[in-house]
Amino acid sequence: MTVTAEQMTRWCDTLVRGRAAAPKFELVDYLSAVPRLGTLADLPSGTPVAVRGDVDAKPGSKIGEGDIRLRSMVETLKFGITRGWKQVVFGHIGRKPEGSLGKVAARLAEILGQDVPVVGDWIDESTNTVADSVRDRIAASAPGSVLMLENTRRYAIECALWKAKPHDLPGLTDQLTKFANSFSEKIARVYVHEAFSAGSLDTSSVVLSAAMDRVAMGTYEAAEFDGPLRRCLATQLVVFSGLKIDKLDDLEAMIGRGTIKAVFAAGSLAMALKKAIGEIEGKPCCLGVAEDPAHADKPYYIPAERVAQAKEMVVAGRAKGIEFVVPVDSVIEDGSVVDVLSPGHQQFDIGPKTSQLFEMKVGEFLSAHPKGGVAFHNGVFGMFEDPRFAAGTKKFIPQLKRMNDAGIEVYIGGGEGGTALELYGQPDWVTHVFTAGGTVLNALGSEPVPYLIALRMASGKV
Repeated sequence: MTVTAEQMTRWCDTLVRGRAAAPKFELVDYLSAVPRLGTLADLPSGTPVAVRGDVDAKPGSKIGEGDIRLRSMVETLKFGITRGWKQVVFGHIGRKPEGSLGKVAARLAEILGQDVPVVGDWIDESTNTVADSVRDRIAASAPGSVLMLENTRRYAIECALWKAKPHDLPGLTDQLTKFANSFSEKIARVYVHEAFSAGSLDTSSVVLSAAMDRVAMGTYEAAEFDGPLRRCLATQLVVFSGLKIDKLDDLEAMIGRGTIKAVFAAGSLAMALKKAIGEIEGKPCCLGVAEDPAHADKPYYIPAERVAQAKEMVVAGRAKGIEFVVPVDSVIEDGSVVDVLSPGHQQFDIGPKTSQLFEMKVGEFLSAHPKGGVAFHNGVFGMFEDPRFAAGTKKFIPQLKRMNDAGIEVYIGGGEGGTALELYGQPDWVTHVFTAGGTVLNALGSEPVPYLIALRMASGKV
């Protein structure tokens, strides 16, 4: 279908406002509205189908190395191949515009057992339209073929909404409208999103579907949302860490669902909670450089408003019976362990007393849930890539196995948590490891997943 500039403005406004545009919507509301791949089974052979793929991969020397995201697309692509669709896969590789999907296409070809040619120079940036040669290339392709468009981030239009605010949209929607309509005219009018990790406001993920006749979620993506992610909505124990204090918003949203009974915290998140708990209990504590205004430009800095937010969370959470477990000692910059941070200290890991505390609290959680439960683990406890600050994370990974062995469903939110499991444990120590940490936090946390917003709107159920 053709989308107007006015429609595109409304569309993009909903996207950039996120939860503010639909404050009562939860993950299940988006999932219930989005069609699944099977709804497209009636498409005839020869139909062009655009597949926003999870192509941000670094293939190793053989299949199975560095290509888990590509392999996650296989079932969806084979669904289209067997029906004779002409599938056009597209997406990005990294953030740098000069990156190429050449090696990615070659590995996907190995996995599928058929050629996957790369189509370059597919956008005319002088007009923000798709080149006519791409339409001709698709028309000349045989039914069942798979093509791959070169790195979408080679083109400025892909990132147009990254930093956009509602007041910026009048200057953006004309070019987005032109591009979306050109894409649907020259490439495909049917769109499948099979890029679970694509959580940014990329044009390829959130804008193009506005001009589509039909949309659907891919098989892998739908399975992740319908299975493991829905189970995580029932989390009773959450283990949260990381350098970014904005994770506090995600934790607050998760607590708001009413299932969480215990929070284990480390990193900047724990510093805010620890400061808050100290103020509540009349035991002031120092956070070192993390609360020094001279470090306000650093990612580990915790402003006063975040402590105030944490204080409200702890007070409200304790009233509901939630226990907040925070570090009782820290490994600082020189590798030494201190019970109390001083003004010049910076925490780089939890200390051994905290590891013992976490182990004890895991035991208490297991005793309180003899029939099983759900635990969600996100992040690592320190700068674990440096051996001096890896002990806290390394000591906790076996606790995941302990819970799993006791009948607790254990989910790891991807990213560094998944890397830590690879380093210090085994895949079968947990129930499931997600391949996209940012998407998972969006789905469980404070803001909806952008591409789910777009797919819901495109489904017509708005």
